[in-house]
Amino acid sequence: MKTYLVTGGAGFIGSNYIHYMFRKYNNSIRILNVDALTYAGNPENLKDVENRENYSFIHADIRDKDAISKIFRENEIDRVVHFAAESHVDRSIKNPEIFVETNVLGTLVMLNCAKDAWELPDGSFKEGKKFLHVSTDEVYGSLDNLTDYFYETTPYDPHSPYSASKASSDFLVKAYIDTYHFPANITNCSNNYGPYQFPEKLIPLIINNALQGKELPVYGDGKNVRDWLYVEDHAKGIDMVQELGRPGETYNIGGHNEKQNIEIIHIILDTLREMLSDDDPRKALVSDDLIRFVTDRKGHDRRYAIAPDKIKAEIGWEPETMFAEGIKKTIQWYFEHEDWMRNVTSGDYQKYYEEMYK
Repeated sequence: MKTYLVTGGAGFIGSNYIHYMFRKYNNSIRILNVDALTYAGNPENLKDVENRENYSFIHADIRDKDAISKIFRENEIDRVVHFAAESHVDRSIKNPEIFVETNVLGTLVMLNCAKDAWELPDGSFKEGKKFLHVSTDEVYGSLDNLTDYFYETTPYDPHSPYSASKASSDFLVKAYIDTYHFPANITNCSNNYGPYQFPEKLIPLIINNALQGKELPVYGDGKNVRDWLYVEDHAKGIDMVQELGRPGETYNIGGHNEKQNIEIIHIILDTLREMLSDDDPRKALVSDDLIRFVTDRKGHDRRYAIAPDKIKAEIGWEPETMFAEGIKKTIQWYFEHEDWMRNVTSGDYQKYYEEMYK
């Protein structure tokens, strides 16, 4: 039975990954979920697995070397899947320090603890160990030409404190691969969407606001382009890289779903109107008139687009969920989890929302 150490497993992508892994492997793996439970980490995301004998939650911060070392000492870790990160660009503009501390120093702690646990006296590493660092396409900067794509060989050109911190953590992983022949891979993904996503991000924010008849804030002219990846497809890609990826390689994971932000908003509104019954009072609240353009984000990248050619050629992964299907599945999940949305949008979230958009 392999033991997986998942960092940030109570967050959006991490919790979806854990759900995916238990669906695929059931009781043949063991998962240790390490999460500091900051604002975006939510134990409710994993309520349906918390009583499994092969799942354990550990409340710890990846910056805490003593806590992370203890986990490695007390468990024979076979796989590390490193999601834990501060990940919202707007928050990084207001408070860059926490992004450097968590994303850079936290990754360094994870690398050192894994290296200490796995390294043999001759400098080689125990058989079958693997560290996967989950990163972002934002490290590549912005694409101006509509025919260009991000490849694994694209030079890094981060523009926000968030993407700069992720680029730094990527370079640390690359350095450990080159210096120590550390058994690691890096994945750079496009924008994820799906269940359990915290509503500071575009898609759940629009869904939540539209259902309440609240204004829908859109940065700038709304024509910034992102490549959207359904989170379950991403989880599958991560698992395949862990098992089939060549040691030391980077793999881009993209959705082949490029859309402007304003286009995403109109699709969500149209889909909500289609899915809500005529006798549902929320249907009357969903209106294009709610769209409101606000001052653009500082340093707002114009376009991201990933070419997942390498991961398809080497590993056989490709996205399975087209956006029209994925957005319906996402909206249906939010319909069925209204209590979850109410819980995460109370208190501090409201304060943050006011600061960002009012």
